[in-house]
Amino acid sequence: MPGAVIALNAGSSSVKFGLYEVDASGRPGLILRGVLDLGDAPRLTAKAANGALLHDRKLAADEGAHFGGLLDLIEGHIGGGSLIAAGHRIVHGGRDFIRPVRLTPDVIEAIEKLTPLAPLHQPRSLAPIRALAALRPELLQVGCFDTAFHQTISRTVARVALPRKYEAEGVRRYGFHGLSYEYIAGRLREISPRLAAGRTVVAHLGNGASLCAMRDGKSVDTTMGFSALDGLVMGTRCGSIDPGVLLYLLQEKGISPDNLEHLLYEESGLLGVSGISADMRTLAASDDPRAIEALELFVFRAARETAALANTLDGLDCLVFTAGIGENSAPIRSAICAKLEWLGVRIDAAANQAHAELISAPDSAVTVLVIPTDEELVVARCSLAVSRQ
Repeated sequence: MPGAVIALNAGSSSVKFGLYEVDASGRPGLILRGVLDLGDAPRLTAKAANGALLHDRKLAADEGAHFGGLLDLIEGHIGGGSLIAAGHRIVHGGRDFIRPVRLTPDVIEAIEKLTPLAPLHQPRSLAPIRALAALRPELLQVGCFDTAFHQTISRTVARVALPRKYEAEGVRRYGFHGLSYEYIAGRLREISPRLAAGRTVVAHLGNGASLCAMRDGKSVDTTMGFSALDGLVMGTRCGSIDPGVLLYLLQEKGISPDNLEHLLYEESGLLGVSGISADMRTLAASDDPRAIEALELFVFRAARETAALANTLDGLDCLVFTAGIGENSAPIRSAICAKLEWLGVRIDAAANQAHAELISAPDSAVTVLVIPTDEELVVARCSLAVSRQ
């Protein structure tokens, strides 16, 4: 093996990773992917590209052992090859980081200063970077930013209606899930160059959820804005909310800023409305009226925002569902599309139930696709590109 690259995608209590072999043409091919669970019972699992289980074991409690175990696993699977780079998904790049970069100490410090823009996500993104730097200081590490894909949106779309002095300080709409959208844009070009050149809304529906309006594979609008709280109803996040509600909670209910942050990020969304769970599968299996109401709100907001993005695009040629809910929940796809029938959206019920790639009916004015996303592959490709610079 001439070399390999590892892509890491850090979440709240786990790190998803993919190990990619670099082939003779310089392209990454998946060797294995897995999860490093950093919760109360640390565990490292990995599966081969064909899904076969390769590794599953508990880890010691200290954090160094977590990432040390991951590196041992990786180096055991690349044989005589070398690890070229470790790439990381970083949620917020602010105004300055609009493309993948080498993670030097100065760059890491600059990324850390963006923490107020993503107070829960940014520290999670930085933790694996620091851990690997301590274990393998000579290893090239690359940062790939979720906000970068949305640098193509216009100033009008990016602007918020506050005094301009705040815009000068970086208060604007940034957009997120960019690595996922970049992957989908590439796959759409492979599937249909005609559709890729047209007006597309991509629905990244998972525990975190957003929509992106694309024209010619470039972002022109998106539902997430200054923070990852904005837009759609999510697993535990509220999505768009009247700022007056926040003022009411602060001024009248006496909630502290820290508790308000926790409420908005961890206690709202599907969990808050249902009082049962943040997991779409749990709610879909429940006959509790609160679960039904939470799902109805999720669908309503997703359909409403899709229509708004169609307005940005002056119409809609293609709708793509992706991420955990978008790829796996036929009832949610069906319910959203039913609310978009006035736009000419029609789906084939059998194809939708079978999770086919093409789920629109022959008479649909809008092509509806289900495309699995792969953020780790985008990170691997970007990391290899930086390694050659």
